[in-house]
Amino acid sequence: MKNLFAILSVFLMSAFLVGCDSDKSLVKVLSKGELVIGLDDSYPPMGFRDEKGNIVGFDIDLANEVCARLGVKLKAKPISWDAKEQELNSGNIDCIWNGMSVDSSRAESMNLSDPYLKNGMFFVLKDSSLANYDSLMGRKIALQKGSTTETFLAASEAGKSAKEIVGFNDNLSALAALEQGDVDIVYLDEVIARYMVLKLKKNYILLEDRSAGEKLAIGFRKEDKALRDAVNDIVNATKKDGRFVNISMKWFGK
Repeated sequence: MKNLFAILSVFLMSAFLVGCDSDKSLVKVLSKGELVIGLDDSYPPMGFRDEKGNIVGFDIDLANEVCARLGVKLKAKPISWDAKEQELNSGNIDCIWNGMSVDSSRAESMNLSDPYLKNGMFFVLKDSSLANYDSLMGRKIALQKGSTTETFLAASEAGKSAKEIVGFNDNLSALAALEQGDVDIVYLDEVIARYMVLKLKKNYILLEDRSAGEKLAIGFRKEDKALRDAVNDIVNATKKDGRFVNISMKWFGK
């Protein structure tokens, strides 16, 4: 009954928006009964494919919770991370939801949600002889193209002195290059670095980039304030009622 009242409330709010505002983003999602999120499906633990090929992860669980409270279904659509803004603005997806970092360019081009997680940056290596900050200089470093890691690495001493910076379409490809010895270091987000080591028991060495830190948010089209606000409100509600913590414990153990 509570869910029914919640859905009816959303529809009444939507009807009000139609009458007084040109922003019909929430109405469109409710009408089609589906929220389409764009994501990189090679980004554990935020969004990735399990052994059966299903897209799973922290963001998927959180998005499913939001969709359940909105009364719609979730559709997770893999996209090229380097072309995420084009996918969003062309209407192929309703939002970008995949551990996306907040930066000034994204704040300018999108309507961002409230930040929902904090994130850091790590140097990931296999060679124990490189396990100190001085040894990171002059190395071949891999990262994901189109991510904020490019900006953070460029500002770091290791990035400035790098022998070569190699961009990959996704983080798993960058880590595969590390496994094969094609690069010395992978520079990536804390969420995936810790997941690979702690959850998947990968024998990696992690060095934190103490100069880098960021927050994660969901990206909507500039004009889609109604949809942004509705998702924002529900995510904040999950933090108050404990559901957010349950999802976090499942994927991060904290």
